[in-house]
Amino acid sequence: MAALRDILYKVNLTSTLGEMDLDIVGVAFDSRKVKPGYLFVAIKGHQADGHEFIETAIEKGASVIVCEKLPEAISTRATFITVKKSAKALGIITSNFFGNPSQKLKLVGVTGTNGKTTIVTLLYKLFKELGYKVGMLSTVVNKIVDKDIAATHTTPDPIQINELLNQMLEAGCTHCFMEVSSHAVDQGRIEGLHFVGAIFTNITHDHLDYHHTFESYIRAKKGFFDGLSSDAFALVNSDDKRGMVMLQNTKAQKKTYALKKIADFKSKIITNSLIGLELELANKNVWFKLIGDFNAYNLLAVYGTACLLGEDSETVLLKLTALTGANGRFELVRPGSKFTAIVDYAHTPDALKNVLETIEHFRTGTENVISVIGCGGDRDRTKRPLMAAIACKYSNKVIFTSDNPRSEDPMEIIKEMQKGVGISEAKKTLVMADREEAIKTACMLAKEKDIILVAGKGHETYQEIKGVKYPFDDKEVLDRMLKMFAN
Repeated sequence: MAALRDILYKVNLTSTLGEMDLDIVGVAFDSRKVKPGYLFVAIKGHQADGHEFIETAIEKGASVIVCEKLPEAISTRATFITVKKSAKALGIITSNFFGNPSQKLKLVGVTGTNGKTTIVTLLYKLFKELGYKVGMLSTVVNKIVDKDIAATHTTPDPIQINELLNQMLEAGCTHCFMEVSSHAVDQGRIEGLHFVGAIFTNITHDHLDYHHTFESYIRAKKGFFDGLSSDAFALVNSDDKRGMVMLQNTKAQKKTYALKKIADFKSKIITNSLIGLELELANKNVWFKLIGDFNAYNLLAVYGTACLLGEDSETVLLKLTALTGANGRFELVRPGSKFTAIVDYAHTPDALKNVLETIEHFRTGTENVISVIGCGGDRDRTKRPLMAAIACKYSNKVIFTSDNPRSEDPMEIIKEMQKGVGISEAKKTLVMADREEAIKTACMLAKEKDIILVAGKGHETYQEIKGVKYPFDDKEVLDRMLKMFAN
């Protein structure tokens, strides 16, 4: 319970109507979750407008309504408060309601097209090894010390975030590392949060179904850094041409990391193999278990962040050498099989290119690369032909299949992917909409020492088809097929 006047602190109000000396027992932006004594925030979303459910919220007991526009019929059963942007107000109100938990621990956010999950996972593991109690909010799973909580979004809504941060405090956590998606910034999900640091990985083609233009996508990412306070740090990948753009208007302490350019945290790849990376870092040659150039960047970001959080450089490097990456990120399945099998979450053109270029680096020239890829339904359609073209460029055989088709017809998605395939490369492609059959076919086609890549779903354990999530795990299916074709 919290006083209404207290939870409105720092909210930009445009008008109030009704009793303000109230105690609030809960906050909701979904009218179905309203209970007596709640404050209901009416948000204009992409699929529904919360203003249409104000009366429903009042009927369920909401004592306060926060909205952008007053309804035609003003109920005397509730106090009405108008604001310029409800989504932004929700974040601030929720943070205040929970006592601003983000100010009581060290919260670090990671944004960028690729690498977010790996970086927050490594930071979570690293700081546990350093002796801290840690929380994590990620695409794969949310964690409170050792407790796993299912993740439904890359970045949860403001109520979920603050509830989780509050639980982290109750569990004794001193740090939390979270992914910050462009959607979350644009929709105000991180409003009211206090970050001690922010990391920018890279920005490439993605989410244009939502942002519509690449410029809007960049602005959303940049908005995260624009909102940082002067006591925070902003650590960006300066090898990415948009890295320095993120720093243009931030008040935070500006820091950079890079493999190619001069930077505050600089590294050089010495060895890159299927068993790990050797990096020259902090004037030492250090071996890590992660694989690929892209993970060199991830490791460098993690190292830089730990140093900026005041940890000892040598201790950080020692702990990092023992860590493995995130679930479903360039993950070898059944190592020691007659051919190499890899599962990766790559679902953007750049991520797929990074993975396939890494595989190309390991080839001796005789192995075939067989890629199994699809594209998600109800998402950015412009990347479909691009991903198909990249897969064909770096693979000897490509099997187009379904990913999470959602409401779309898998074959229609595949047809859009095929638009990126040239006439000369069409002969190396197969179409197999059933994902399990596609993975089975890849294993049947593979010869000794060949490399199979199953891309797009990574850690996911389901396929979403026509609104229903069916159990499906790329790693489990691939492992089963590898057993079947072991000899």
